[in-house]
Amino acid sequence: MARIPIGLQLYSVRHDLQRDTRGTLKAVADMGYEGVEFAGPPQQSAEELRRLLDEFGLVCCGWHTPFALVQDDQLEETIEFNKVLDNRFVIVPGLPEECRNSRDAWLKTAEFFNRLARKLAAHDMMTGYHNHTVEFTPMEGQLPWDIFFGNTDKGVVMQLDTGNAVFGGGDVVSVLERYPGRAVTVHLKPYSKEAGRDDPHQGFRPLIGDDDIPWQDVFRLCETVGGTEWYIVEYESDAFTPLEAVDRCLQGLKAMGK
Repeated sequence: MARIPIGLQLYSVRHDLQRDTRGTLKAVADMGYEGVEFAGPPQQSAEELRRLLDEFGLVCCGWHTPFALVQDDQLEETIEFNKVLDNRFVIVPGLPEECRNSRDAWLKTAEFFNRLARKLAAHDMMTGYHNHTVEFTPMEGQLPWDIFFGNTDKGVVMQLDTGNAVFGGGDVVSVLERYPGRAVTVHLKPYSKEAGRDDPHQGFRPLIGDDDIPWQDVFRLCETVGGTEWYIVEYESDAFTPLEAVDRCLQGLKAMGK
């Protein structure tokens, strides 16, 4: 298949972005990233962001959109904002407790995402869900991840975050195998079980290429059965300054032929 482009989740460099949006986007583009995924409530107008993206040749490859902004009372505004950016992927990165505290809650949430996906499809957009760790803690004999994605339509993107999944006890290879065609955008986040042996949070310190995510298996599945359109780097440790860390992660991916 065609090469999958690499974007950056800007949460990785959020403090730099807040201090200097233009300079940070330029730095990210100069590193060689082809796209960026924003996170949180918008801090600038869509028109201003679009001008900056165009200036630096970046694509908006997603937006981590708060759950409140995809509710009916705000959805139209969210759609219009993303249309300006030509962003197709409205990804929800987390849920209120009442949407995920039982199997029944997850099933109701799946129904909500199916309805949301149909609304967005009319605008050539997709919704999706991004995992943290709770999705891989068994609930009533099943993983919440499977309760959710086993009951959502293919129009709901499975944005697998590799590092969060491994931290939570998930098997990223089996997840990609179980849901062919659903991993339209994938978060490449490093994690090392060895580095996190005494303190699991320390497992996020290694960079991509220095960790123990089974990257070649991840790439193989994304590039054959996953339906993946974007790889999106995310790095959240303080082992390096944020801009240096995401540059090093990109170089690690290039060293692996990506």
